[in-house]
Amino acid sequence: MSTESRPQIDPKVLHKLFCAASTYRDRAYAPYSHFNDSNMSSVGAALLTTTGEIIGGCNIENAAYSPGICAERTAIAKAVSEGIKTFTAVAVTSSIPSPSTTPCGVCRQVLREFLPPHIPIYMLSSTYPSSSEMPPDWLVRQDWKSEEATKVVDVESMESLLPKAFGPSHLDLPRDP
Repeated sequence: MSTESRPQIDPKVLHKLFCAASTYRDRAYAPYSHFNDSNMSSVGAALLTTTGEIIGGCNIENAAYSPGICAERTAIAKAVSEGIKTFTAVAVTSSIPSPSTTPCGVCRQVLREFLPPHIPIYMLSSTYPSSSEMPPDWLVRQDWKSEEATKVVDVESMESLLPKAFGPSHLDLPRDP
């Protein structure tokens, strides 16, 4: 994601967002797929609202499988049910020690409903220092390309994760008679 288009967010706020995603990851309920086992991967997500509030969610399974919900959609559902529909950033993390967990296709479409294309999605590894009270130096410097940063975070825009996405504005386009 281009740094020119990325909203400037205070490093301490980003650290809180990243730590919240880690906290919610640890609350995942995945007894059927075992996606929460230490050798597997639970998922946590956190949304940063335009008012600075952080709202999180985790993956929640169900014995019937299909009613399960991903962390990103849990967070969106919590936010929208509280009347919050505008966000400035999203963080997603799992138990995988590389920044490789991206929102699934369904979550990308749900996120697109509420996120403008330029909003950053931060995908974190399990090794992000969420137990620290202070953000790491690379985050303070916002040096996303440093060796330390690339080991624990990958940043993409909503648009890069879901290019040419169908969104709310498509419903207002003129139609043939």
